Amino acid sequence: MSTPAARAYQALSDRFRRLSALEDAMGMLSWDRSVMMPAGGAASRAETSAALATLHHDLLVDGHVGDWLDEAAAGAAELTAWQAANLREMKRSYIHSTALSGELVEAVSLAASECEHVWRTARAESNFALVQPKLTHLLGLVREVAQAKAQALGVSAYDALLDEYEPDGRSADIDVLFSELEAFLPSFLPQVLAAQGAEPPAPQGPFPVATQEALCRRLMQTLGFDFDHGRLDVSTHPFCGGTPQDVRITTRYREDDYSGSMMGVLHETGHGLYERGLPTEWAGQPVGRARGMSIHESQSLLMEMQACRSREFVTYTAPLLREAFGGSGPAWETDALYKRAIRVERGFIRVDADEVTYPLHVILRYRLEKALIEGRMEAADLPEAWNALFQSLVGVPVPEDRVGCLQDIHWYDGAWGYFPTYTLGALTAAQLFAAAVAADPQIPAGLERGDFAPLLAWLRPNIHARASSLSTRDLLIAATGKPLSTEAFKAHLQRRYAV
Repeated sequence: MSTPAARAYQALSDRFRRLSALEDAMGMLSWDRSVMMPAGGAASRAETSAALATLHHDLLVDGHVGDWLDEAAAGAAELTAWQAANLREMKRSYIHSTALSGELVEAVSLAASECEHVWRTARAESNFALVQPKLTHLLGLVREVAQAKAQALGVSAYDALLDEYEPDGRSADIDVLFSELEAFLPSFLPQVLAAQGAEPPAPQGPFPVATQEALCRRLMQTLGFDFDHGRLDVSTHPFCGGTPQDVRITTRYREDDYSGSMMGVLHETGHGLYERGLPTEWAGQPVGRARGMSIHESQSLLMEMQACRSREFVTYTAPLLREAFGGSGPAWETDALYKRAIRVERGFIRVDADEVTYPLHVILRYRLEKALIEGRMEAADLPEAWNALFQSLVGVPVPEDRVGCLQDIHWYDGAWGYFPTYTLGALTAAQLFAAAVAADPQIPAGLERGDFAPLLAWLRPNIHARASSLSTRDLLIAATGKPLSTEAFKAHLQRRYAV
C-alpha cells in the first residue's frame, strides 16, 4: 500500500505534468507570434496567452499543491535522489507563483504582449518614444512582481527576478565575477585590437537567402540537430523555442553577410541540442528541465564560441562556404576566414558581438536593469543612460536607439533578470569545454572533420542528461571539478588571441 507521502508525490507529478503541457502550449504560441502570426492577430493572441498564463498560475497555486508539498516533504526519506530533486524544483515553482496574485500574473502577461508588439515597430523605426509608455507600464508591474517574490524568497527585488532564470543565483556572486572581468577586459581589449592587425578581405556577396538557409541546415545537422524533432525559421530576433521533442530555431538573414545568420544558427543549435538531450524519462517534470539559463547559455556559447569559431571547425567549413557561394581568392582562404571569425571590434549589437566585447554588452544591461528594478532609474531615462554607459564600457557612441536600447526583445517582453546569465554562460562554456577536451583530447580533431560526436559524448552524460537533478553549482563541480570562475574564460581568450 502506498504511503500518504507517496500519494502526495504522485499527485504533484500529475499536476506538474499538466502544467508542463500548458507551458509547451504557451511556448508554441510565443513562437508563432514571432514567426507566423499576422500583425492583426496581436490583440487576440495577447488575450489567449494571458488566459493560459492565468490557468497555469491557478493550477500551480491551488491550495492542494501546498498540502501535497508538505506531505511529500514529510516522507522525503522514501524518495530517490531524482524524486527529491524534483520535489525541490516543484517547491521553487510554487514559491514563485504563490507570491503573485492571479490578477497580477494576467496583467503582466497582457502588458508584455502589448509592449513586445509595439517594440517591433519602435525598433524598426528607431523610435524609443513610441514604446516608452508601454515599457513604463510593464516596468511598474515587473517591480510589483519583484517586490512580491523578494518577500516570499527572502532576497532582494533584483535577486528575486534573477532566481526565476538562474535558480539560487545572487547578484552578490555576479558582482564578484563581473568585477574580475571589468578588471581584465579593458586592458585586454586594446591589446587584441592592436595585435590582430589589418582586417582580412571580406567575401563579396550577394549571398542568396536560400543558399544561406541550406548551408545553415547542413551545419545544424553536422552539430547533431535532428530535423524530425525541430525546424528552422525566420524572426526579427533569433531564438530557440518549442519543446524538447519539437525544437523551434529561428534566425535572420542579410544578403550582404552570410556570417550573421550562420553563427546565429550555430548558437541556437547549441540550445536545441541541450533540449533534445534532456532525459525523456523525466519529461514533463521540473527536474527534467534544463538547469537554469546560465547552463542553457553555456551550451549555445560552447557550440558557437568554443567549438565553431575554433580554427579546427573553420578548417572544416571553409570548403563548404566556397562550394555554397562559389567563392574563390584570398578572402575565401581558411586563414582569412578564421581571422574574420574571431575578429574583435567595438560594435553596437550584442548578438553580433565577439567574445571579447560581449561581456561588456551584458554588464551594461545588468547595471541598467538593476537600476530600473530598484527604482534608481525610470524607463524614460533608458536611452540617455544606455548611450552614456555604452560609451564608457565599449568606447564608441551609439548613433540611434535601434542599435542601442531597442535592439533586444527581453525587457519589452517582460524578461527582467535574464541578461547576466549570458556572460555566466560564457564563463561556464569555457570551463566546460576545457574539461571536455581534458577528458578527450581528440575533440578538436573531431571538429576539424565536422564530427561533433566526441564533444556530444561528453556533454550528454555530464550536462544534458543530468537536467535539474543537481544545483547549478554542484552540476558544474560534478562536470569540471570546481565551481564557476573566470579562470578558464580568461585563459581561453589569451590562448585564442595570443595576447
